[in-house]
Amino acid sequence: MDILIITALIVVAIILFLVELFLIPGISIAGIAAVAALIYANYYAFVYMGPAAGSITLIASAVACIGSVILFMRSKVLDKVSLKKNIDSKIDRKDEQSIRIGEKGVTTTRLALIGYAEIDGKIVNVKSIDGFLDEKTPVIVSRITDGVILVERDK
Repeated sequence: MDILIITALIVVAIILFLVELFLIPGISIAGIAAVAALIYANYYAFVYMGPAAGSITLIASAVACIGSVILFMRSKVLDKVSLKKNIDSKIDRKDEQSIRIGEKGVTTTRLALIGYAEIDGKIVNVKSIDGFLDEKTPVIVSRITDGVILVERDK
């Protein structure tokens, strides 16, 4: 009966450990319960069956945990739930590429360093070099660096 209790605790711990590792990442109830079941199984073996059985249980539970992770990772279960699609869409940057230095516009949102402005009839993402700018502030394009349109207050 003692061996059945220890075996059941180790099996439950391994199942909860795999759930924690692959289904519910992070420290959750499943992980805490898995650790508690493993500790109690080893405690039970040491106290009620002696140090030899406790040592065997400790080694068996460590091998079972490591082996179950290896077997689970080699199985095709992870392939069924893994993401296989690559994201190949791109942001349309035609409006930003047509903007030139010196063009004037007006901010459409508050520029807390980054926001939107209407320049040459196109609403584009811009970055302020003058700090914070309120909505509907006249701006002028001062630089374009690495695709980022830098604007300053139009004087």
